[in-house]
Amino acid sequence: MTMEAKRSRPTLQDIADRVGITKMTVSRYMRNPDSVAQATRDKIAQVVEELGYIHNRTPAMLSKSSSKAIGILLPSLSNQVFSSFAQGVENVTNLNGYDTLIAHYSYDRDVEEKKIESFLSYQVDGLILTDTNHTERTLQMIKTAGIPVVEAMDLPVNPIDMAVGLDHMQAAYDVVTQMIAKGKRNIAYFGARLDTRTQLRMHGYDKAVTEAGLEPLHVLTKEHSSFALGSTLLDKALLIQPELDGVFCTNDDIAIGTIMACRAKQQRVPEDISVVGFNALDMGKVISPTLASIDTPRFEIGKKSAELLLSALSGAPSEQKVFDMGFTIIEGESL
Repeated sequence: MTMEAKRSRPTLQDIADRVGITKMTVSRYMRNPDSVAQATRDKIAQVVEELGYIHNRTPAMLSKSSSKAIGILLPSLSNQVFSSFAQGVENVTNLNGYDTLIAHYSYDRDVEEKKIESFLSYQVDGLILTDTNHTERTLQMIKTAGIPVVEAMDLPVNPIDMAVGLDHMQAAYDVVTQMIAKGKRNIAYFGARLDTRTQLRMHGYDKAVTEAGLEPLHVLTKEHSSFALGSTLLDKALLIQPELDGVFCTNDDIAIGTIMACRAKQQRVPEDISVVGFNALDMGKVISPTLASIDTPRFEIGKKSAELLLSALSGAPSEQKVFDMGFTIIEGESL
């Protein structure tokens, strides 16, 4: 076999020749298998499997200006929060014949811009974004493309199109208010990356602390979150405030690391220091003491985002543009 033959892909005509039918019949099968007689359908399916045929969507994209694909931008591929969110999206897209294309932008607006440009060059039918802070060029490209867009996880005041998320500031305010009600007076906020959601949670913390007549204490880093980071931030906080008796963390990774660091320092949780996280990941349910956290409906947010997008693509866009999916405070033993 020549290199040229090795590089060539099986075509619809190749399948038609093997089965002994017309190329049009194979094409009809690819669009809708039920439109072909059962016996013929079985023969086509067998040849498709034997040849390892890969469906080429380019002609359909050119004729219909549709790719049957949705672009999803995620800030992190290692964070369980976004894997759950993506599963919610695909719970809807898989049932409706849409593929999902996932790109990672590492909380960087400029990288997000490049990824969105790439998605649009492949004529994705819609976009699901997991941030609300975009470059001007990103906004212009989306406007030019004229496709439906959902901004997920947050509740922007002025969304590009549609938004599905939760009120991070209110969630932080509510849980820090509970910490104060339990007698904690020197509470620190541990934040990482300093992305939009980290800052919203910090604002909620500030509001609760200042309303109670207490002094805010921010211990922040631009590093990505990790268990080890909890120990680093706790050391810094204790240097600033030796009488520290509470920590509200921007996520569960840092919170779990903080609990472990407290144990190493013989600081009892929650008697000496209360620790609260955000997102209610599985790990927090099995450590001792169990982690108090904010349970965020990531799967449901992903699912609702996809439903809104596909409704818009079907010509029946929702009149409601912003959906607050709420949150739940999980009162673990660490509070």
